[in-house]
Amino acid sequence: MSLKEDINYSLWCDFIERDFLENRFQDIIKDEVIHGATSNPAIFESSITNSAAYDQQLQMLKANEAKTIYEELAVSDIRRAAELLYDLHLEDNNDGFISIEVDPTLCDDTKGTVEEGMRLNSLIGEDNVMIKVPATEAGYEAMKELTSAGIHVNATLIFSPEQAIKCAQALDEGIKASNKDIKAVISVFVSRLDRMCDNKMVSKGLETAKLGIVNATKCYHEVEKFENKNIRTLFASTGVKGDELRASYYIDTLIYPHSVNTAPLATIEDWLENGQKTPSKIISEEECNKYFKLLESKDIDIKEVYTKLLNDGLDAFKESFADLLNKLARKAD
Repeated sequence: MSLKEDINYSLWCDFIERDFLENRFQDIIKDEVIHGATSNPAIFESSITNSAAYDQQLQMLKANEAKTIYEELAVSDIRRAAELLYDLHLEDNNDGFISIEVDPTLCDDTKGTVEEGMRLNSLIGEDNVMIKVPATEAGYEAMKELTSAGIHVNATLIFSPEQAIKCAQALDEGIKASNKDIKAVISVFVSRLDRMCDNKMVSKGLETAKLGIVNATKCYHEVEKFENKNIRTLFASTGVKGDELRASYYIDTLIYPHSVNTAPLATIEDWLENGQKTPSKIISEEECNKYFKLLESKDIDIKEVYTKLLNDGLDAFKESFADLLNKLARKAD
């Protein structure tokens, strides 16, 4: 049995680039390594800036405004990825998805997010697309409205269990209101917590590379309490920076039933060669709660960490998006 058949666990690829879509992407779909894919503004900024595969379409679009150029390029890639993943989606409609994020500057604008999500979904015109919405106060309402309108949603930039609960509530209500078989994932960012807090952990005599896993597991437990088979926890930010951890660490430790892991291509390649192919032992909710009490006893303000990570994440996506639009505007001149 595969992990997918055995425990409803899926591995998705956190990368989109035009040449990749026509080559390695198709291999790892055919070999049943991945069952979906995700994108974000930072990925598009890197791909469009560094790959010559976009030059021809860029030339054709150069009379347009930068955001129109970006959308045309991104929509072409997302549509192509959706086509390539469609057979997987037909086999199992929990999978075979590709995600595209709404303009990150709309993160505090419910109406703008809903309108853009609907417009992008319609523009791409494929059944297996998820609209990515950041987990902000405005985002929760937007997620609910989009799912109730029959659009699949990827809730993103989740760092805290409180965010996970608010996303699950919004998505659960939206999916039930839709009367359709709408799917959603709640993207919990893992490694960023460790990268931010590991030095503090060392100074307090605590284990490194543990907070991210425990926190993600606590979020997973909160999502599972909703008992909605159409909503899965997706573990994101699962690449490893530096040499202290094995490259597939954040995949190996979070192979949980009814979940997804989206990972960079290099991490997936390493997992294929060296990673764990059996379910991970789930950290119990009681153990998670004990760990958070330990952090409190060591004067670690986890809520402050969550707030900073969310703000940093929103700022980074806005910055990538602005950088990309500036580069496209210069290329169009």
